[in-house]
Amino acid sequence: MPKLESRSRQRVLILDLVDDAAAIAAYREWHRPGGPPPAVARAIREAGVERLDIYNAGNRLVMLMEVSAAYDADAQAARDSADPDVQAWEARMGAFQRRLPFAPPGVKWVATDHIYSLDEQP
Repeated sequence: MPKLESRSRQRVLILDLVDDAAAIAAYREWHRPGGPPPAVARAIREAGVERLDIYNAGNRLVMLMEVSAAYDADAQAARDSADPDVQAWEARMGAFQRRLPFAPPGVKWVATDHIYSLDEQP
């Protein structure tokens, strides 16, 4: 099956959480409105992320992002690695997250491939 061209402004990423009900509840609590530090939301917006939503089912997370034309994931990663507030948040969340077995080394959130669009169907 041929791979469909990804919609240029949409990103879908996946990640698992530690499979523990209390840990999942705590992770969800950290993501309530006002939970993440303002510096984290600011860094995300400054990177060109226009919309970001995270969905949870069991211990699986799905992140949907819409990004500006200027968004550069590598540049965002470089800025985030130099930001102590973002790094503190990443360390805190890392206690709840479990890297997917097929994720490249050092990658937590794995980008997905867009393989189907109803818009492209007859």
